[in-house]
Amino acid sequence: MFRVMANTPKAAVIASIKDFAARAKQTPPGETIRVLVVDDEEPVRKFVARVLKDAGYDITMAGDGPEAIDAASKMGALDILVTDVMMPMMTGDELARRIRQNETKVKVLYLTGFADRLFKEKTTLWEDEAFLDKPCSVAGLRQAVSLLYYGTTDGRPQAAS
Repeated sequence: MFRVMANTPKAAVIASIKDFAARAKQTPPGETIRVLVVDDEEPVRKFVARVLKDAGYDITMAGDGPEAIDAASKMGALDILVTDVMMPMMTGDELARRIRQNETKVKVLYLTGFADRLFKEKTTLWEDEAFLDKPCSVAGLRQAVSLLYYGTTDGRPQAAS
């Protein structure tokens, strides 16, 4: 829902409507997509969680690998793991491997300010993996998650061919 005050400028009203429409189309009604957001930097973790929650995703947050493994074990099902690449105690790649021991179909979005390090440690991104450079925009993050999950940037499943 969005709120418009009587003295709100026309451009702000239009921007609010467009933002509302974008959020409404991200996750189809009745579909719950569970996302685990893992980053050792709290501001980044909160930004990612807020953006994805506003887009309709069900969010759980963790500050490091061990906390993420514990959170994933309590979530039931996990659809998407959004993780920082370089964290103390455990890399994002190691975290993804460990989570996939129980959640074999989880999709992984690696967030990194160090893309060169990602590909030193991980020479291949698999089909259900992608990476996004930090810092990223709201639109870029939403599109990356949508593309990873649905195969399209508009937050809707692709029609079967």
